Amino acid sequence: MQAFPQPLSVEEENEYIKRWEQGDREARTILIEHNLRLVAYLVKKYSNTDHSVDDLISIGTIGLIKAVDTYRQGKGVRLATYASRCIDNELLMTFRSDKKQSKEVFLYEPIGGDDGEGNSLSFLDILESVDEDIPERMEKEENISKLYGLIEENLTEREKLIIRLRYGVPERPRIPEHPEVTQREIARQLGISRSYVSRIEKKALQKLRRAYEKVRGD
Repeated sequence: MQAFPQPLSVEEENEYIKRWEQGDREARTILIEHNLRLVAYLVKKYSNTDHSVDDLISIGTIGLIKAVDTYRQGKGVRLATYASRCIDNELLMTFRSDKKQSKEVFLYEPIGGDDGEGNSLSFLDILESVDEDIPERMEKEENISKLYGLIEENLTEREKLIIRLRYGVPERPRIPEHPEVTQREIARQLGISRSYVSRIEKKALQKLRRAYEKVRGD
């Protein structure tokens, strides 16, 4: 990891904040550069995600820039405290976006049936159930049973495990879902590479898609 400039003293920071508030863009650059160590420190707690440290620092730096651009001394908190919140927020927004996109890529495939409004149901629709009236709940439970049947009949034990961990799918219907796990964490648990986990996951989802299409065509 590259070396970042030392943090500014309180007096130096206050001076550069005043200069930036007066429109001095050089002061802005100095405030950003001398708080990059804060970014590097904060991203350490997210090291078990699917992002590299360099990617995390880049994302965190966006949060830092936003903090410097919106900070005002009258806020009653130090710039570092305010920036920490902005950096964390930027990282968390990225992770939420990743989670959504991942599900869209791998689980948004239509699997037949509809949601009552003519829209095709996906694996994600089945896994993320919401409060419904009795007929809707019965129909969804039937779809859930189909999904569990496809998992049991078409996937290897390792594929089942990875799908369940990645998407929080319990081993049997009616058991509460468990938290979703990143590919990196699954790789650590199983003693294999993250890229291998990704390949197994994609292959398993392709199997499920083909199996459902076959059932639907019968």
